[in-house]
Formats: sequence, C-alpha cells, structure tokens
Amino acid sequence: MKKNLEDFIRQNRNEFDSHEPSENVWKRISNSFWGNEVSLWNNIMLWRAAAVVFLSLSAYLFLAKPETKQVDASLVAKEFTEVESFYTAQINEKVKLIHDLKGEGLNGFTHDFQQLEAMYNVLKEELKIRPSEKVKDALELNLLVRVDLLNQQLYKLEKEKLNKTEVLI
Repeated sequence: MKKNLEDFIRQNRNEFDSHEPSENVWKRISNSFWGNEVSLWNNIMLWRAAAVVFLSLSAYLFLAKPETKQVDASLVAKEFTEVESFYTAQINEKVKLIHDLKGEGLNGFTHDFQQLEAMYNVLKEELKIRPSEKVKDALELNLLVRVDLLNQQLYKLEKEKLNKTEVLI
C-alpha cells in the first residue's frame, strides 16, 4: 500500500504542484491558529509608548543632578570628635595590652595596622577639607576595623598564653 501511494504521488507530482489554496483558505487557517483578536501584548502602539516613557525616564535620571545636602561642618566635626576620642582610647589601651602580653609590640600585623592608620589620616584631612557624612562614616569604620584587628590579636595572644600554661602544667 505504501509503495502504491508513493508511485501515485510521483506520477502525479506536477498536478500537486500546480494547485495552490485560495486566499480565503489561508485566512481561515491563520484565524484559527492566531485567533481573530489582537491582544494587548501584540499592540505595537503600546510598545512604542512604553519605549518613549522608558527613554524619557532614563534620560531624566541620567541627567538630573542629585541634590547634595549642605552639611554643617562644625556639627560633623563635633560628632566625630566624640567618637574619635572613644575609639582612640580603646585602641591605645589594646596596643598597651598587646605590648604587655608580647613584649614586642604589634609585630605580626603591624603592616596592616599602619595601612589603616595611613588611610585614617588621609580621611581625616578629607574631613577637614570637605566635611560630609560619608567621610565621617568612613573614619568611624576605619576606627572600628582597627579595634577589631587589635581584638583579634589579643585573642590570639591570650590563646597562646593559655596553651603555654597548659603545657607547663
């Protein structure tokens, strides 16, 4: 049966190629496949309007200058002075404790500590030139990192001291 169908198609190929469906057939096929309704998502005017809104909003956000708050320099300096005195006292106390425990100073992490101090001095100069909340926050963060670094070193030294006393016992 399959062979008969193939032979029939080969013999009548020209007749199959010469006939094309009418335009109405293609319209019915298209309507049954896509449907008659034009959906909101396929509406090109909607996409054009969305693109215009997006581009105008992007241009506005790109070109608009952000409002900068006027920061009262004396207020920022006063706030920071209180924070600085507190953390500086803590840093000095912890450095003294490390020196007493080790007898050699900051040794292993001196380089990191000195880098943090150098960055702190640069930020402090920036605060004098252009006082802002961001610079003040960066200075506070620097102080906190230095205190944390000292705490870690103290913890290590106390742990070593505890291990040495356990070995002696």
